[in-house]
Amino acid sequence: MNSPAAQRLPRASRLREGLKRLALVVGSVLFGLMMLELGLRALDGWRSLAHWPNLVLQARTASWDRHTVHDPRLGFVPRPDYYWYHGMAHYDAHSDRLTPAPPGMALAEPPVLVLGDSFAHGDEIDDSETWPTRLQPLIHRRVVNAAMSGYGIDQMVLRGEIEAAREKPAAIVLSFIADDVRRMEMKRVWGAEKPWFTLVDGQLVERNVPVPPSPDPATTLDLWHTMLGRSVLVETVLKSLGWWYEWTADHVRVMPSGDGLTLVCPLFQRLAGVGVPVLVVGEYAPFHWQNERFARTTRQTMRAVLTCADAAGFATLDLFDTIDAGVAKQGLHTIFRQAHPGPAGTALAAQAIAAELAKRHMLPIP
Repeated sequence: MNSPAAQRLPRASRLREGLKRLALVVGSVLFGLMMLELGLRALDGWRSLAHWPNLVLQARTASWDRHTVHDPRLGFVPRPDYYWYHGMAHYDAHSDRLTPAPPGMALAEPPVLVLGDSFAHGDEIDDSETWPTRLQPLIHRRVVNAAMSGYGIDQMVLRGEIEAAREKPAAIVLSFIADDVRRMEMKRVWGAEKPWFTLVDGQLVERNVPVPPSPDPATTLDLWHTMLGRSVLVETVLKSLGWWYEWTADHVRVMPSGDGLTLVCPLFQRLAGVGVPVLVVGEYAPFHWQNERFARTTRQTMRAVLTCADAAGFATLDLFDTIDAGVAKQGLHTIFRQAHPGPAGTALAAQAIAAELAKRHMLPIP
C-alpha cells in the first residue's frame, strides 16, 4: 500500500509539468505578440522601432488644440481672435466663429444666434462652408456662430444665455446630435473639464462651477493605458475594431448612462427664459448610415430631445430625411467628410433651416 507521501509525489510532478506547459504557452504567445509589434513598427519605419511614446497620451494631448481656452463658466471656449484648423477657422473677440457675409449683400439685424456642437461649428470645413455662414444669404440676416466642438446641450444652453444677453438676437437655432446628450452625463470630455447639472426637487442645480482648469493629460492615464499605451499592435487592433476613440477619450462620468435625457426638458425650459423664438435642429453623424444599432439608438435619442423642445414651445426640425435623401443621391462621402458634414451636407442643412424659419414666421421682415 502506497504511503500518503508516495501518492502526493506523482500529483506534484503533474502540477510541475502543467505549470511548465502553461509557461511555454504563455511565453510563446508573448513572443508572437512581440514579433507582431516589432513587425508593425518596422513597416512604419526604423524610427518607430527606436521611439516608443505612449500613444494614448499623444491622442489625449492632441485632442484639444491651442484653439480652445479655459472658461470658468462654460469649461472651454474657442480662443478669441484666433485662427485654427490650418487657417480654415477664425474666431472673433467674443469666441464666435466668423461667418463672412456674401460680397455686396447687406444683412439685416438683429442676428440669428446659432448654438451647437462641432456640426454647427463646422469642423473639417472653412468659415465660408459652415451652414451658419450659408444660412445668411438665404434669410438675408446676420448669423452669429456660437457653436463649439465638444459641447453638450447643457453647455449650449449656458452659452445661449450669455450670447443672447449680448447680441439680443431675433431668434436662436440650437443644433444637436445624439451624442450631445451623453456629454451632459460627464464632468470632463476629451480631457476638458465642464459644468454639469443635477435635478434636485425638480430644479436644475449646476455643478463643478466655477469650472476648474483641465488636468495635465499625463495625470489621467490609468494602469492599462500606462501598460499598453505604447503598443502599436494594440492601437492597430483597436482602430480596426472601432474602439480606439473610446480607449483614448478622457471622459469622466458623473451620472449613469441615459440620465442625460432627464435634463433636456428642464434645460429647454430654462432656455425659453431668454425670451426669443428658438428652433431646435437634429443633425446626424455619418455613422448613422454605417451601423444599424447606432442608428436605432440615435433615433430614440433624437425623438426624446425634440419632444422636450416641442414641450418648451420651440420649433423643431429633424434633418434626417433631408440628409438621408442627400446620401442616397450624392453618396455618404460627398455629404460628409470624415465625421462631420462637408460642403454638400452643410448646404442641405442651411436650405432646410432657412425654409423652416420662413415656414414658422420666426424672423421679422427685414
